[in-house]
Amino acid sequence: MATVVELQGARKRFGQVEALKGVDLTIGAGELVALLGPNGAGKTTSIALMLGLRRPTAGQALLFGLDPNDRRARSRCGVMLQESGTTGMLTVREIVDLFRAYYPSPLPAARAIALAGLDAKAGARAGTLSGGERQRLYFALAVCGDPEALFLDEPTVGMDVETRRGVLESIRSLSAAGKTIVLTTHYLEEADQLAHRIVVIDRGVVIADATPREIKARIPSKRVNFRPETAVGDATFRGLPVQNLEIADHRVHLLSNEPEVVLRALFERGVVVRDLEVTGADLEEAFLSLTRRP
Repeated sequence: MATVVELQGARKRFGQVEALKGVDLTIGAGELVALLGPNGAGKTTSIALMLGLRRPTAGQALLFGLDPNDRRARSRCGVMLQESGTTGMLTVREIVDLFRAYYPSPLPAARAIALAGLDAKAGARAGTLSGGERQRLYFALAVCGDPEALFLDEPTVGMDVETRRGVLESIRSLSAAGKTIVLTTHYLEEADQLAHRIVVIDRGVVIADATPREIKARIPSKRVNFRPETAVGDATFRGLPVQNLEIADHRVHLLSNEPEVVLRALFERGVVVRDLEVTGADLEEAFLSLTRRP
């Protein structure tokens, strides 16, 4: 597999703050990698190094084996950053056409606009778009050059549910077409649904790098949800192997490594359980466990 992105011992310091502390990361062609981490963990700094927007204080960043600022590498990438902006005077179609001109073999403008779900707004001036529509415009600009690699930093922020679903489907189709995609998101279900691989960064270092299934398997707990027929309190669960107990809206939510033991004890204590659900821990719980501060 050809290497698209490579960080080798990458460090980045801002004054007294070391945002990255020696990150080693390789992303191959065709991978869809979700870069996760708490706020300030180093995700956006990592993306900036990959794209040549910042230089590492130490170590090296390579894009398609070249310096990220090399035009030969940049012309093969599409980018959607958190901080973006365009003129409000041009229409959506005009802006997409302008950005297409920067690439050697761009997509048809109509195709890029359709991937972003902006067909109905193609003739609208950018200044009249809502926040979610502007996000979709930035997505169209990221894909309009038909790039080999896409960098998407929080791409669905501000989008409504239906629009978000459409953009995620576009990301899936681009991945299926062989594009390399690096994605950051705070919506962990997006990462779980989309990513071939999850990289978790915390306090400037990579603390996990595996498939979503492997990340979730690190948490042996099961999620247990049910509705008790009569009111219960914390005392009901005293002495039981329970973590993250929450009782709200007439439902009980908990994690346990031994859900069978918990349920058997509750039955013996006279608790009548309705609408019982027992499922594996999700990516959010695994993420919180990995990044939990002592």
